[in-house]
Amino acid sequence: MSGRKRKQERLHAACALVFALMLGLVVSGCGRYAETDHEGRKTEEAGEDAVRIGISFDSFVIERWLRDRDVFVSTAQSLGAEVNVQNANGEVSEQIAQIRYLISKKMNVIVIVAIDASKLSEVIGEAKDAGIRVVCYDRLILNAGTDLYVSFDNEKVGTLMAQALEDSLPEGGDVFEILGSASDNNTTQVRHGFEQELKNSGLNIVYSTYCDNWLAELAFDAVNEGLEKNGGSVDGVMCGNDDLAGQAIKALTEHKLAGIVPVVGQDADLSGCQRIVEGTQTMSVYKSVEEEAQVAARLTVALAKGEDITGEDAEIKVSGTISDGTWDVPYYRIDPVAVTKNNMDKVIIDGGFHLREDVYMNVGETEEK
Repeated sequence: MSGRKRKQERLHAACALVFALMLGLVVSGCGRYAETDHEGRKTEEAGEDAVRIGISFDSFVIERWLRDRDVFVSTAQSLGAEVNVQNANGEVSEQIAQIRYLISKKMNVIVIVAIDASKLSEVIGEAKDAGIRVVCYDRLILNAGTDLYVSFDNEKVGTLMAQALEDSLPEGGDVFEILGSASDNNTTQVRHGFEQELKNSGLNIVYSTYCDNWLAELAFDAVNEGLEKNGGSVDGVMCGNDDLAGQAIKALTEHKLAGIVPVVGQDADLSGCQRIVEGTQTMSVYKSVEEEAQVAARLTVALAKGEDITGEDAEIKVSGTISDGTWDVPYYRIDPVAVTKNNMDKVIIDGGFHLREDVYMNVGETEEK
């Protein structure tokens, strides 16, 4: 055998060994994060003794959900859990199919970012019948008797939005209310907080609408429709989130009203924070996604292990409840924070939510506080 041929055979053998080792790593499931579909196309299997968590997201169209996913998964992994992530892409039927898939994979707990608060009770009943605990993440599911709800004080979100408009418009005026998806229970809670706060103010809601599935483009149309109905005039605009606010401001720009009419949103998305320091958006409600995701992951693992999360000895005690219409669901509530130009650095940048250079990308250094 020639020396050249022996070298080729040794090279082939080495490549085969490397391939075998890589395959062994995949099969053994060294990683614990598997993003799969409900038809079973997945990258990894959970270990036999691992806590199994399935999580179904509404979609990843809104910026924050990617951050939620990453923090939740990394926290759960640090506690020894396997996480199977599903993305329903805004389709209720797909989310129901995904939950059934997670039931078939015998998850210990299924976590749901619900697309429609009223259409999941039946499939959640199937999960409960299979002995699987269910957690509502960020959005409450109605009439389902779930085991836990982790979210922010959504009524307070609405209150903070109203207060920001009151501060900007002390003489009163006409306000547009551009809400998120009507099927999202958070929207109902935010609206209630917003409207309750405005009851004793000089601000009047002259136009109100929903944006189905949180489609941001609908906010652009809403502003134009509201202006047409209100004689081309508006004094302030409330938007269900920063995506909607971006499109609302786009419409206001076309009417030469951007930066004149105060606009409020929520989530403190990067684009929203940029508009705040630029002066076209007045305020965004910051909700610590990291805190929400970390707490939810820790409580989910505790539920999977059969721990009493409402007991005095619980590592993270859940002391509140919220009615889903038929059941008082244990509720871990997190306070939101109003973010303006004045506290952008302290809350958003010093808190590590966004980088300074990203927030102030479109304004000079002299604009920083």
